[in-house]
Amino acid sequence: MENIISMNDMKKKEILDILRLARKIENCSEEEKLKFLHGKIISTLFFEPSTRTKMSFESAAMRLGANVLSLPPVEQSSVKKGESFTDTIKMVEAYSDVIVVRHPFDGAARLAAETSKKPVINAGDGSNQHPSQTLLDLYTILEEKGTLENLKIAFVGDLKYGRTVHSLTKALTHFNPTIYFVAPQILQMSDYLLEDLKKNGIKYEILEDFRNCLDKIDVFYMTRIQKERFPDVEDYEKVKGIYVINRENIVGKCKDDMIILHPLPRVDEIDTNLDNTKYALYFKQAKNGIPVRQAMMMTVLGKDKEFFL
Repeated sequence: MENIISMNDMKKKEILDILRLARKIENCSEEEKLKFLHGKIISTLFFEPSTRTKMSFESAAMRLGANVLSLPPVEQSSVKKGESFTDTIKMVEAYSDVIVVRHPFDGAARLAAETSKKPVINAGDGSNQHPSQTLLDLYTILEEKGTLENLKIAFVGDLKYGRTVHSLTKALTHFNPTIYFVAPQILQMSDYLLEDLKKNGIKYEILEDFRNCLDKIDVFYMTRIQKERFPDVEDYEKVKGIYVINRENIVGKCKDDMIILHPLPRVDEIDTNLDNTKYALYFKQAKNGIPVRQAMMMTVLGKDKEFFL
């Protein structure tokens, strides 16, 4: 793959190859890893806020021996002067071997890939796609459950604007899941994604209360109600805080081996009293971003072939 822009572009084998490569990288010594991308330059262009994704891409690159160039805050860059997005990409292309881009507008990452001759990795574009999050989600599920096949998964919260949910739903069509979409009507999954599930023969249910599926599911994927995505703040006020999970409504009511994931950051939707339970995998999930994003960078640079000879 020359670019990683959308899970819509990725075949099952390509997904599994990245997960296998992430596992192989994790098993290498720190000294070995520093040789893998020695002399390469990774540029991170983040046009909207990020903690985990930005820092994990940069940490992943440095741990492989690469150097990192980071776009200054927008107000300190030429974007503030009116430079177009495509001109910014063309400039950064000259300085980089890989461009990692996050942008508030849907489709920005694909535009970057069409503009640049260097590989582009989508670190999240609007409410559209977030493939690196999806791959680390799959990696976490695979590590914990031992398989990606035939699992029952509940997505809870903001399903309309949640790009992590959109990406993961698409990826899961390769693995025959049963999916429960739990959200108030105004935040339910988009029809075009539901139609895609129907086309692929994937079973799903639309629910408003996670208690209706809690005892059936293998993975509970909680999401934050994203205030910044709402065009009307009054709509946000109607649904904020609608779902909160804690020891009282989870422990003893779910399957013994269920896992809870969350792309983070959380606000109030997961009580901290769940953090030390065996179900809580969201911090480990975030940590898994390092090997997975290392595998992504190595893949777009063609370095993955060295591991699969």
